[in-house]
Amino acid sequence: MSGEIVLRMEGISKAFPGVQALDNVDFEAAAGEVVALVGENGAGKSTLMKILCGAYRKDRGRIILDGREIEIENPYHAQRLGIAIIYQEFNLTPNQSVAANIFMAREPRSPGIGRWLNLVDRHRMEREARQYLDRVGARISPSSLVRDLSVAQQQMVEVAKALAVNARIIIMDEPTSALGEDEVEFLFRIIGTLKEQGLTVIFISHRLEEVFRVADRVVVLRDGRRVGNMPIQETTPEQVIRLMVGRELTEMFRKRKVEIGPPLLEVRGLTRRGVVHDVSFTLHRGEILGVAGLVGAGRTEMARLLFGVDRKDRGAILIEGKPVEIHSPVDAVAAGLGLVPEDRGLQGLVLSLSVRENIVLPTLDQHARAGWVNRLSVRQTAQEYVEKLNIRTPHLGQQAMYLSGGNQQKVVLAKWLASRPKVLIMDEPTRGIDVGAKAEVHALMSQLAQSGMGIIMISSELPEILGMSDRILVMHEGRVAAILDRAEATQEVIMAYASGEKRQT
Repeated sequence: MSGEIVLRMEGISKAFPGVQALDNVDFEAAAGEVVALVGENGAGKSTLMKILCGAYRKDRGRIILDGREIEIENPYHAQRLGIAIIYQEFNLTPNQSVAANIFMAREPRSPGIGRWLNLVDRHRMEREARQYLDRVGARISPSSLVRDLSVAQQQMVEVAKALAVNARIIIMDEPTSALGEDEVEFLFRIIGTLKEQGLTVIFISHRLEEVFRVADRVVVLRDGRRVGNMPIQETTPEQVIRLMVGRELTEMFRKRKVEIGPPLLEVRGLTRRGVVHDVSFTLHRGEILGVAGLVGAGRTEMARLLFGVDRKDRGAILIEGKPVEIHSPVDAVAAGLGLVPEDRGLQGLVLSLSVRENIVLPTLDQHARAGWVNRLSVRQTAQEYVEKLNIRTPHLGQQAMYLSGGNQQKVVLAKWLASRPKVLIMDEPTRGIDVGAKAEVHALMSQLAQSGMGIIMISSELPEILGMSDRILVMHEGRVAAILDRAEATQEVIMAYASGEKRQT
C-alpha cells in the first residue's frame, strides 16, 4: 500500500544541442509505490532519471524530496539522499566477491590496529552483506565471485547493493531484458518485498505486460513531455500504447500471409559438444521460423554456429540444396546469411562509427576499387537504407551511440539488408526497443518474408513468437524439443516443451 509522497519533480526541462529532451515534466512517487515510467526510445525517460540520479543537471524545474527542495549535485550526492539506480548493464566487478560488490568503496574497517592499517574487516562485511541478501530473498554466499553468478543472481546483488546504501527510491531500468520467465517471476517477488518495506520503485520497461503486473501507477512520456499519469487499474495497454506513440497501433504483430516456398536452408545434426546437440530443421523461402526456449536452452549458441562465429563439431548446412562449409562469418555472408545479434551494442554495431559507416561495413569491398573507397557509392547506399527503414538520424555522419535503441536496431538491420542475404537470423530483434519501433520491425520482417527471404527469429517474448512465426522450433537444453505449426502453438504448449515437461515423439 503506497503512503505519503516522498518525491516530486516539478516542471523539469533539459535541452541538449539541437534537442529539447525534457519540456516541463512533472513526476511524483510515494513510499511503498511502484511507478512505471514508459515511452518510446527518445521520449525522455533516461534523461529524467539521470537528472534524479545526479548524472545530468536540469535546466529548469524543482526537485522536492520529503517536502524539501533540493539540488542534486552528482551521483554520489543522490546516493547519500537515498536514490539508487540499477541499470540494464549491471555495475558490478565480476572478479570480486558478492560482499565486496555490495560494500564497494564503503568497506568496513578492522578494529584497533587494523583500522590504522586500513584493513578490511571481511568477516563483518560478509555478515552484513548476508543481511541485505536476506532482505531480497537471495540464497547466495557473500563470498561467491560475481562472475560465477547467473544474471538473475547478479540482479539480486544489485538490489542488495542499493539497500546497503539505505536507498529509499530504487530505479530499475529495463530490469527483465536479460531474464527468463522464472527469473522475471523472482524479480517481481523482490519488488513486492521492497514495496512492503516501504521503498519506492521506479520501473522502466518496454514490456507492457510486465508493467501491468507489477506497477501501481504508470507515467507516460512522449517527445520530452508527460502525456499520461494514471493508476494502473484505470487504464489499459491499448490506451498506454496510444499515449506513447501518439497514434493507434491496430496490429502489434503485422504478420502478412505469405506463400511458403521451397526449402532454402537445411540444418542436419548441428552439434557443438556441451552446448548444442543434434539440431536439425528446414527453413523455407518466405517463412519466419520462430525459435523459443528458456534462458540457456542453446538458441543463441545455435545461431552463432550457423553464422560461423563458433566452430561446430559436426553437422551439415545446405543452402538451396547445396552443402556449404561455414567456418567464419565471412563464409556465412558469402553463403547468403546475415545475423542480427542479441546484443546490438557489443556485437551488432561499432558505436563510435557513423550511421553511414555501420551500414556499409559488411559490404565495404563492394564500394572499393584498387583499395580506394567510393564515398559517393557509400553515401548512396547508406541513404537508401536510412529511407527504407525510416532510421531517424539528423545526418548520415551521426555516431551510432547517439541513436535511440530502436534506431540502432534498424541500423543493424540495414547493414545486413545491404548485403542482400537469402537467410536472416534475428536474435531478440525487438529487445529493449519501444512498441512503435517494434511494430516497424515486425512490418519489415513481413515484407522481407514476402520478398522470398527466410527468417529465423529467436525471441524470449512468447507473444512475439506466436504473432510472427509460421512455425516454431522449441529448444530445451541444447536440443530441439519440438517443431510446431502456427495453428497448434499456444504459450502453454511452448512452455511445456521449453521446460522439458513435454517432448515431441
